[in-house]
Amino acid sequence: MGILGQGSSHGACSLLHAAGLGYGSSIALDLSCTVRLLDKPSKRELKDDSSLLDNILDSWVASGRKLPKGLGKKELYWAVATKIPSKRGLKSSSAVSVAAIRALAQSVDADLTTAEIVDIAASAQISAGVSLTGSKDDSWACAEPGWALIDINTEKSADGLILKSPGPNPEDWTVLLLIREQRENIPDLEMFPSQQNAFSQALQALQDGQWSVAITWNGRAMVGVTQDLAGRKIANDAFVNGARAAGITGSGPAITVIVPSVSTQSVERLKNWYSSRYKDIEIIETKFKSDDSIVDEDL
Repeated sequence: MGILGQGSSHGACSLLHAAGLGYGSSIALDLSCTVRLLDKPSKRELKDDSSLLDNILDSWVASGRKLPKGLGKKELYWAVATKIPSKRGLKSSSAVSVAAIRALAQSVDADLTTAEIVDIAASAQISAGVSLTGSKDDSWACAEPGWALIDINTEKSADGLILKSPGPNPEDWTVLLLIREQRENIPDLEMFPSQQNAFSQALQALQDGQWSVAITWNGRAMVGVTQDLAGRKIANDAFVNGARAAGITGSGPAITVIVPSVSTQSVERLKNWYSSRYKDIEIIETKFKSDDSIVDEDL
């Protein structure tokens, strides 16, 4: 089995769902994803029910780029290792897309900008049916540390970049991810306009540099979009127990809880609270992503 190329990325959580106002933003998390492009099948089983990786190849070729060594689509194979739970709103599809595009780029010695990677990823995710908007903001967050505010209605992602921030110091914050059962469907776009005020509050918070406020307002908006009353209660529990911010990420159902790292008692209290009261919730403790030094997963 020959490795033609390898790429890495990371997960992220939402600051502003792009379907709300046409502006989207996510912030990078320290959840790694590694993808290899191979010339023979991997021994590890690959689950790609949405055919996202096939669509990555199609979007790569459609962007005017060649496949490695003159090989055809059916002669190329993938291996994926990721720590990002899928279909929870933690940008697993965007992370795989970014890592796969980087693997393709390495295989042909191409040097792509983040914006170019995001454009190919958006095309592939729409074709695969795994995104409402193309997830340009999510892919940007999976490719770089920090967060960016993206206008998703521009043809080129480079033209849609409105704000960019290195993000908070990871040592200052603990991120608790409350992982609930996978969502069955993505929300109906017609549900988003009813939450315009909450989305606008999240957008204003980002423009003021208040990313934690944006997490909470966006989460409240997504409760309304998804009618996830249980999610609202779970997020509200976080504030009672010392969290600085909490809310549904992406289209759910995972909930992001942000706690100052110095408040170790609050971190432990929150973990105990959720583990004792919500037996079906998995808790992942992580941090924000501070730089692009990504540790590759074993494949």
